[in-house]
Amino acid sequence: MYLFRCRRTRIRRPVRNEIAVKQKITALKNMTVSNQKVTPGRIRLLLVDDEAGFVNVLSKRISRRNIEVTTACSGSEAIQALRGREFDVAVLDLKMEDMSGLEVLKIFRIMDPKLAVIMLTGHGSAEAAQKGIQLGAYDYLTKPCELEELLQKIMEAYRQSQAALNRNTDR
Repeated sequence: MYLFRCRRTRIRRPVRNEIAVKQKITALKNMTVSNQKVTPGRIRLLLVDDEAGFVNVLSKRISRRNIEVTTACSGSEAIQALRGREFDVAVLDLKMEDMSGLEVLKIFRIMDPKLAVIMLTGHGSAEAAQKGIQLGAYDYLTKPCELEELLQKIMEAYRQSQAALNRNTDR
């Protein structure tokens, strides 16, 4: 590791190349986007629902599947989270206390047009979910839904948004 030793002080000093390599490794380890560490290959998911228990359980189950989950329990909290960092996919409840999911979706479209949004509705309101799709949501699911079904939609939305992003960068 050390190529020479100083005779007077008996201190081992690294060679300059070794220092440069260590600095590059450290820079790669600390690679950040909006002050958050990014793990290559992981989907960054924003999970938004006003039912705190549902959000906590679902986030724990999803994060076990190599998905980085950030939770928000209100529309305004979700908007703040989106301001602070980038996400690949968002799962958004349709009916929340402070703002409707459709209002949050409109704001998401303005803030990050490439963000894939999956709407969740617990009230069986297919009309409202269809309106969400017209506003730019990727898809919608009714609550309660199977975890595997939700994960499949998240993966599909992620793949589609990445494909669209790759097409735009190729041009």
